[in-house]
Amino acid sequence: PNLLDQKSRQVVEMSSEYILMSVIHNLLQGECNPDLRLLSCSILAPQCEKDRVIKPCRHVCENLRKTCLPAFDAIDMAWPYFLDCDRFFAGEEEGCFDPLAKLRGESELAVEDLLTEEPTTLIKFTHHSYSKMVSILKKTASRCPHIARTYSIGRSFEGRDLFVIEFSTNPGHHEPMKPEFKYIGNMHGNEVVGKELLIYLAQYMCSEYLLGNPRIQTLINNTRIHLLPSLNPDGYELAAEEGAGYNGWINGRQTAQNLDLNRNFPDLTSEVYNRARLRWARTDHIPIPQSYWEGKVAPETKAIMKWMRAIPFVLSASLHGGELVVTYPYDFSRHPLEEKMFSPTPDEKMFRLLSKAYATAHPVISDKSEARCGGNFVKREGIINGAQWYSFTGGMADFNYLHTNCFEITLELGCDKFPLEEELYSIWHENKESLLTFMGMVHRGIKGIVSDKFGNPIKNARISVRGIRHDIITAADGDYWRLLPPGTYIISAHAPGYSKVMKKVTLPAKMKRAGRVDFILRSLDTRPKNFLRRPTEDIYERYDPLEHFDPHAQHAQSEPRGDRGQPSQQNEKPWWWSYFSSLGQHKPLWLLKQR
Repeated sequence: PNLLDQKSRQVVEMSSEYILMSVIHNLLQGECNPDLRLLSCSILAPQCEKDRVIKPCRHVCENLRKTCLPAFDAIDMAWPYFLDCDRFFAGEEEGCFDPLAKLRGESELAVEDLLTEEPTTLIKFTHHSYSKMVSILKKTASRCPHIARTYSIGRSFEGRDLFVIEFSTNPGHHEPMKPEFKYIGNMHGNEVVGKELLIYLAQYMCSEYLLGNPRIQTLINNTRIHLLPSLNPDGYELAAEEGAGYNGWINGRQTAQNLDLNRNFPDLTSEVYNRARLRWARTDHIPIPQSYWEGKVAPETKAIMKWMRAIPFVLSASLHGGELVVTYPYDFSRHPLEEKMFSPTPDEKMFRLLSKAYATAHPVISDKSEARCGGNFVKREGIINGAQWYSFTGGMADFNYLHTNCFEITLELGCDKFPLEEELYSIWHENKESLLTFMGMVHRGIKGIVSDKFGNPIKNARISVRGIRHDIITAADGDYWRLLPPGTYIISAHAPGYSKVMKKVTLPAKMKRAGRVDFILRSLDTRPKNFLRRPTEDIYERYDPLEHFDPHAQHAQSEPRGDRGQPSQQNEKPWWWSYFSSLGQHKPLWLLKQR
């Protein structure tokens, strides 16, 4: 029997407690999931040793209750009785266990791992489980605490933290005029090369910085770099069960929800094609349509989108596997019936320059061999427009470009999605120079600050380039970065309530740093004197429901009502009560708050 005295699995699966945990993700809109499910599992299916039940730790329950109780209050639901911390949980002195330990990747992180070591470039070229990945990232950050830190941007569906390691001279903070860069690996869980490369890259950058490598020191001193080795850790764990050497194209590719993350982003490319003929319609910083939220949005996708909102990224790359080629937006064809149609963005020249930077430095992508993988990209110099290769909607690269300032390309880094361990050393050496070269490309084009005559920064001012129908906007400190290839341009800055300022800029072909172009905008004082100026609107808050969308709003609107327009007797219960309709007389009355 479990801790609720339920004597068989069949009894457990028919219980209201089990059903509650099956739907808790939807009820709480993703809050506290899956910590609550794992904590509940430790009660419904407890850990046993020698025919003795081992209770979960009381402090784990108390910490989770403190965190999650507001989410229950928000939907007018009582705290589940079977998560009573005093009744069903035990103290550490009683030999309890932590059911959430492995979820945090802490089980393999020993205290001695965090001790500072002498600088070394020794990297173990092995595959890393989720726990080992978290351990090595934390260990790396502890060796270089003055330039590195780890943080989580959210959780996977099964609750694994989406861990990022950041390198900067001021970790944790955006610094004006310092561009933000990101690498994302393992978007498809069975494509593991990118995951391992970013783990190796983190170790390499920490060690080389400590050893005084001038190239690495210059890069970190002038850039804020974010490495997310695994965006799909749930899928990776599934793929890892089959092991290296098996070129699996299906198992582990998708998330635990059976979603392909690179098809799960809002389709803003179609919106651009619809607006293209309208002369004054915006084709950048397009809001997320309300209809997007009516579909299934993965927590991993939402975490990435919130991350993009929080940090003004300039340049990015997503690391994949299965081919040897670099692709760039658009990934969706401008004609929906054409599966292989060249579909360039307004920044086609810049995207080609970025893609060539990676491909040219890669000895295999750039060679003339035609006998590799399934495609032949030799005549294309190892790069291709995404839609011209094959068209798909909901991709992350298109979303980056059309919703934010960030330019993102996709790197296909090998024929084998899950190569053997002995191949990892050569894969690292093939990609190391390309990874470093591409990061340096974030410093191409122009940068600057937009302010008023008093030096106050102007947030969300638009930076426009004549002839390129794609603007970027300034960050909170008024700073901006505009990636551009060599050439002569007319650049303008404008914001609501201010005059427009234009400048002519020439970027020489040999220029490797971003040119500094500041703008001072004059206020247009055309309002009545008693009119209070409103702050510049936040472009995302104005348009977008990402932070405010309520998936339960439809429930509230569709409640049946009695003959006189009053709620029927059945609907005096909370909206979520219908989730337990199959239980008949055994519905969980203990979830109803006493009124």
